[in-house]
Amino acid sequence: MEQQILVNEQDLGGQQPALPGRLSRLLRGGARGFQRLPLKAKIGIVILGIFLLVAIIGPIFAPYDPNANTTQSQPGAPNIHHLFGTSATGGDIFSQMLVGTRSTVILGLITGLIATTLAVLIGTAAGYLGGYADEGLSLFSNVVLVMPALPLLVVILGYLPHTGEVPTAIVLSALSWPYGARVLRAQTLSLRNRDFVLAAREVGERPWRIIVFELLPNQIGLIAASFVGTVLYAILTSVALAFIGVTDLSTWSYGDILYWAQSGSAVELGAWWWYVFPGLAVAVLGMSLVLINFGLDEFSNPRLRSSRVLRRLGRRSWRPADPTPVIRDYVEATS
Repeated sequence: MEQQILVNEQDLGGQQPALPGRLSRLLRGGARGFQRLPLKAKIGIVILGIFLLVAIIGPIFAPYDPNANTTQSQPGAPNIHHLFGTSATGGDIFSQMLVGTRSTVILGLITGLIATTLAVLIGTAAGYLGGYADEGLSLFSNVVLVMPALPLLVVILGYLPHTGEVPTAIVLSALSWPYGARVLRAQTLSLRNRDFVLAAREVGERPWRIIVFELLPNQIGLIAASFVGTVLYAILTSVALAFIGVTDLSTWSYGDILYWAQSGSAVELGAWWWYVFPGLAVAVLGMSLVLINFGLDEFSNPRLRSSRVLRRLGRRSWRPADPTPVIRDYVEATS
């Protein structure tokens, strides 16, 4: 029996990659791996890298104190001294955005990390263990999934002490993990009866080792997509919560700038710079995450990869998903 198990393990050696092939080469390839990514993913990573750089060094290079007030009573238009203009109290909006980028990005990353960790633990455990454990964890996921997120966030954050991004990140994480958990559970159910998992069971591997070393490496693409999607959800939701004045307004973020613009009647005063620049920053940051998500999906999905490959047949370029010229000519001739 032991010899047979050893033989099966050797036979399955080529069927059990440590990571999905293309994603594994990407992670090991560094700059070469970056070149293999789709164009949309490259653009998204570059834009996100700029925001991360601003989040790290932005507060250091802020030309003015974002909390500074002057005696002016009207917002000031952009000029050579204030590139993004000033608020009604004289605060430099460019400095506020440099400082607020850090809060916005950190909140999104913390929420994505916590929510993705919960999704991985609960979704993978439910899919692999099965039985009552699967039913209980799936029921818990479904209950959290159907909860109205935004009203619940407003109520909970209204009673929490305003101590910064941590309470908001914790509440957002507690409500944003179920979708990723359901996707990972479905993928785990499809992997749990694969040959390499059965071989690991036969040799006596513990369940946690099978989950960590056998199942999770084959779900890196889904985990990455879940993380990026959760970060996007957290950033947009936090901006919406700050805009309605629920979160901590003593620190600066994109949502806080929009809140003060709305409170200061920026639209009525025609102070477009007060809300256009932070609004564009939120849109561009969200666009970068969407491009990364779509790019990772295209990179890991063979069908999406092949759909952008053009093959030259006759006088035209054809995609693999397009009808062949013979079929197209026949359809046109008979119609």
